[in-house]
Amino acid sequence: MLFSFALWIGGIVGCIGLIHFFFTLPMRRMERARLFLDLLEDTLKGGQSVEEMILSIAQSRVQMVGVRFHLLAAEIESGLSFGAALKKTPRFLPPQISAMLRAGEKLGDLQKVLPACREILRDRPASVRSAVHYLILFVLLFSPVFIAVTLMTTVFVIPKFKDVFAGMSIQLWPLTAFVFGLADSGMLVFLEITITLLMAVLVLIYIGGPQFTRIFQFRGFPIVDWIAWRVPWKQKRLQRDFSAMLSVLLDGGVSEAEAVRLAGECTANEICRHRVARAVTALEQGIKLDEAIRTFDAAGEFHWRLTNAARARGGFLNALRGWHETLEAKAFQQEEASAHIITSGLVILNGLLVALIAIAMFGMLVMLLNHMVGIS
Repeated sequence: MLFSFALWIGGIVGCIGLIHFFFTLPMRRMERARLFLDLLEDTLKGGQSVEEMILSIAQSRVQMVGVRFHLLAAEIESGLSFGAALKKTPRFLPPQISAMLRAGEKLGDLQKVLPACREILRDRPASVRSAVHYLILFVLLFSPVFIAVTLMTTVFVIPKFKDVFAGMSIQLWPLTAFVFGLADSGMLVFLEITITLLMAVLVLIYIGGPQFTRIFQFRGFPIVDWIAWRVPWKQKRLQRDFSAMLSVLLDGGVSEAEAVRLAGECTANEICRHRVARAVTALEQGIKLDEAIRTFDAAGEFHWRLTNAARARGGFLNALRGWHETLEAKAFQQEEASAHIITSGLVILNGLLVALIAIAMFGMLVMLLNHMVGIS
């Protein structure tokens, strides 16, 4: 008994630790990226080579930088440049950050792209994290309970009631007959499992990050990038990434066509790249930048903001910083609202299924009591 109790406690502690690990995985991934950018900035200010810094930290066996940092160091040690090593280790940094750093290396000044990188790595508000964590908790804990209750009811409880009513020749209520039909066909359990699996996919996408979603990306049909562009808050973040990198490149004196092309590459999204390619074609035909960029933003807001930024002092990045913050705030708001709507909808849907089963069962009890009263 003591061993069983210890095993039970160990299982609970293990589940709590596993949930905590999943909850904090995206935040730890972002924190490692911020740490690397801090190291990179200090190295560039000190005039040291980036490759030397990476090798030095790897040789010191610092654990807080993560395993993939040491994989990056191994690629550099084999003779690759920093940008080439980044391309070889795509899981080390978020795709947009990695693309921006490679673009900065091509420009010959990594320090110029660091402000745009930091725009991407902003912390999520506590309310957004709480909403997403509640959704994860619902999938990991509550959904399996709903599935178990529905399965036990349909396998053990409902068949017993059916046998009793069949033996007493009592005609079932239409609602009770409908619920029994769903139970016999397995639709109740199937519906619960389907909902749970769909929510589990969303949780895996959140926990696994961009590199996990790339598993489902097809070269001929970029379904993941297409979905990302259609999700409102992800589209706003893609617009922010493109605008931030374009501002940095224009402030750095890069030609408009090259700046637009590199900024499109830094979004790490095929849909954005196709739209940017049309913008580059328009620029090559002599169309102004603010007009050519309409292919990237159909709403036209980016157009007039870029027009105003070109007339402002202090550079494009400073002029557009307010818009970047607005895009980020709207993205967080939409993400939080969606998480709450999905979680609330799941709770209501599961509540309706439980209520349907409960009404059907109580209906049978009422019919049974009426039958017994009629006999007496």
